[in-house]
Amino acid sequence: MILVTGATGHVGGELVRRLTAAGHPVRAMTRRPAVARLSAGVEAVYGDADDPASLDAAFAGASGAFLMSAQGVGTAPGPTHDLALAEAAARAGVRRVVKLSVLDAGAGSDVIARWHAEAEAAVTDPSRDWAWTLLRPGRFMSNALQWAGQLRAGDEVTVPFADRPAASIDPADLAEVAALALTPNESDEHAAAAYELSGPQSLTPTQELSILADVLDRDLHIRPLPDEAARAGMSAYGFPPEVVDAIMQRTRESDRGAEVLPTLEKLLGRPARTFAEWARAHAGAFSG
Repeated sequence: MILVTGATGHVGGELVRRLTAAGHPVRAMTRRPAVARLSAGVEAVYGDADDPASLDAAFAGASGAFLMSAQGVGTAPGPTHDLALAEAAARAGVRRVVKLSVLDAGAGSDVIARWHAEAEAAVTDPSRDWAWTLLRPGRFMSNALQWAGQLRAGDEVTVPFADRPAASIDPADLAEVAALALTPNESDEHAAAAYELSGPQSLTPTQELSILADVLDRDLHIRPLPDEAARAGMSAYGFPPEVVDAIMQRTRESDRGAEVLPTLEKLLGRPARTFAEWARAHAGAFSG
């Protein structure tokens, strides 16, 4: 049995579908199992990283687990959700763990680096009796879904960092890599591997919107959000000042994440999906 946390999210949902289609028994952990839309045969279970008892029930009997957390950096003294998931997996005797991390996790000394270094260490700790794999993607193509509400109401979107390029990755590609690592072959080549992953093109949000406009056959426009407004928005969302400063510095003073990395194509034996392919697959989300 493979347990997928975050099973209704962009990556987790794709992973559940891929594992199920391949014939693997899957348990999907979500905080709202009663309303989860899952493939036939998938076992939906309640699980919340703030509720340790629920985690023990969710992980019971699992031999493999996909771990991810949406807990925001700085919203707690540390990555408490990541730590709780890892501890629950260890108590359950899970033998293989794939953790969704972020690009450059643990690199540097800012609050973001410290947070993700601690989260990864909970999985890579030598005392853990499991094989582990870390997935370190940059920006997701699915971030563009944040524009959907604005595009259902009109033809203009307000976007922060509209000129900042990134080699965004399709969550479906990321899920395919996760499935490989969770279902290893005899060589077990993915054990103790940390994969930095990207999509096949370096695009700005402005360029992505232009591609989306072609897919939707609409005349779409972007309104760049000034950096100070972006900073204010992050603060209003609840990010502490230290986190906001780190995000701004990483975004404006580094081009990390813009490079197209070869890892995904090597692992999958095919090119990564383009933003245009992702947009065609998700066009309905932008029109109602």
